[in-house]
Amino acid sequence: MNSTSLHRRALLASGFATGLAAGLALPTLASAQPASSQAQPGPLRFKSRGGQELDAERGFFEVPEDRRDPRSRRIRLSYVRFRSTAARPGPPIVYLAGGPGGTATGAAAGPRFPIFMALREVADVIAFDQRGTGLSNAIPARPASTRPPPVFTEAGLTAWFRAEFQEAWLDWTKAGVAMTGYNTAQNADDIDDLRHHLGVEKVDLWGISYGSHLALSALKRHGDRINRVALASLEGQDQTVKRPAAIDRFLRQVDALLDADPAVRAAVPDLPALMRRVHARLEAQPAVTKVTLKGAPGEIAMGGFGVQMLAGGLIANPNTLALLPSLYLALDAGRTDVLAPFLGDVADLLSVTGMPEATDLASGISPGRLALVRREAKAAVLGEALNFPMPQLLGAVPGADLGEGFRASLRIDHPALLVAGSLDGRTPLAEQDVVAAQFTHKSRVIVENAGHNVFEAHPDVQGLLVRFFRGEAVADTRLSLPPPKFRLA
Repeated sequence: MNSTSLHRRALLASGFATGLAAGLALPTLASAQPASSQAQPGPLRFKSRGGQELDAERGFFEVPEDRRDPRSRRIRLSYVRFRSTAARPGPPIVYLAGGPGGTATGAAAGPRFPIFMALREVADVIAFDQRGTGLSNAIPARPASTRPPPVFTEAGLTAWFRAEFQEAWLDWTKAGVAMTGYNTAQNADDIDDLRHHLGVEKVDLWGISYGSHLALSALKRHGDRINRVALASLEGQDQTVKRPAAIDRFLRQVDALLDADPAVRAAVPDLPALMRRVHARLEAQPAVTKVTLKGAPGEIAMGGFGVQMLAGGLIANPNTLALLPSLYLALDAGRTDVLAPFLGDVADLLSVTGMPEATDLASGISPGRLALVRREAKAAVLGEALNFPMPQLLGAVPGADLGEGFRASLRIDHPALLVAGSLDGRTPLAEQDVVAAQFTHKSRVIVENAGHNVFEAHPDVQGLLVRFFRGEAVADTRLSLPPPKFRLA
């Protein structure tokens, strides 16, 4: 996940809202449209959300929608190229957004804009919108669902979302969309087609969260045409569904931080216990919650699972992690009105856009890990909510899963810079350590008290990225930020 992409690891959990998106700078994908046929390649005046402008280039190239099906249509993929200021540029640096479902062009316009600009000192920087995203989206938008909103319990949301996804898959397939082409293996092949289109022997990869998951697949499939990689908030080949026990360990770490403020600790003696109590009560008896629904006032029945998904988004970064004590104290007192700022328009949350769901479903989960996740989820604070709609979508449509060969680990000898935040509740450090062990030629940068959006969290990370892509040696590094300040109101 990155600062300008939707946490699509859980459709609701991470994009759970306009309010949450405002805190994390995460645009929702509910209104995603197919790529515009009117957008043309050539010079572009690129403008960041902070108002900075520079000359760039927009480019396109075509690929099969599903390389395994000779009958599938060809789709147009889009990128923005920021030309290097170096006298002798290195291999192009291709940015891989998180999600899945985030856009690289969106990341380039957001808080990561200064890093994109700094890396131009080394090479051309390519903001590549992956298939199914931004101007690379050839999946037709669907009208808002006519189904009544579900009860936000695990059973209610799972049944609703499976039915909606199956219907959408059928509709898209009838419209000629090769939905089985929306997966990480094909996405990795797109990167090599981009390299060929650019006319270069090798590219460097720079990615975060799902972007690291994609980079691993690219290294497996096209490693001889990749030079070096800088990856953050690592997600391994078999880590699309996160381990509930790892999140429990993270929440105990967060609970220990409450000791720094006696008032917060007095109000919340045990944060995980408070969270469990709220979840259990609401799952057993969902509370009527006033929301915006299709632009008008409405109501939903909020169960504990819905709150667990909300928490799954909040724990990603310290600025929203700090909201947990006050949010759960209010919910424990019966005040579900506190959820309204986070929910936005529920119709937007209950949307299926295609690429994120299909991609996660294809990456799947190994049988052994699935058994482990389900065993751990029975007693975990967030249960199986963190990754919704996975594994709940397993088996919803045929022919999507990429199989155990895709999920197998690999030995990686490429130079690698691996960046992580110690307060990342989406991809906890313990899970990232498993991925990092596959790299034999790596440097690790750990930023204390940073979260999932770690690239822009500390000012020194930018310089380390520039040095690394320039080919300079970067030692293992620990950086530090102040701990989050938890709130009671």
